[in-house]
Amino acid sequence: MISPDWCRMMAAYNSEMNRRLYAAAGSVPDAERKADRGAFFGSIHATLNHLLWGDRMWMSRLAGWERPQGGIPGSTALHADFEALRAARAEADAAIEAWAGGLTAEWLSGALSWQSGATGRDLTMPRWITVAHLFNHQTHHRGQVHCLLTQQGVRPADTDLPFILDMRALGLM
Repeated sequence: MISPDWCRMMAAYNSEMNRRLYAAAGSVPDAERKADRGAFFGSIHATLNHLLWGDRMWMSRLAGWERPQGGIPGSTALHADFEALRAARAEADAAIEAWAGGLTAEWLSGALSWQSGATGRDLTMPRWITVAHLFNHQTHHRGQVHCLLTQQGVRPADTDLPFILDMRALGLM
């Protein structure tokens, strides 16, 4: 099982990686950011929208956030404007960090039940598995955006977790 400390570390990593990725994406012209590059969600912009939508969907289940509109097909169109998307991302990241800061081992060991639009089924599983999925989903799609950016000649900042977070400041060492 994952721990509250792991969740805090991953929330901090998520925030920092999003800052780095959005900084890199901000250097790409808007039309290029929105151009279909053949990725699963098409463009850099669409993938960033999906990632925010996915975080909001999981946080609606885990922490009572407002559920985002639409399903996965509409998840790529939350914000047409990149700066609005960046601001919404920063707001979500801060809220995820605050949420992770309050997690307990007892809460993580409990069960989460929800109706999955992706599978069309009612599901129940340990919360710690769904929280691990939240952070894994983020890393997966950020990797796609990283690839799309490097294909555009943009070099995002380092992504290696042990070297970009101050583990002492996080209280993890």
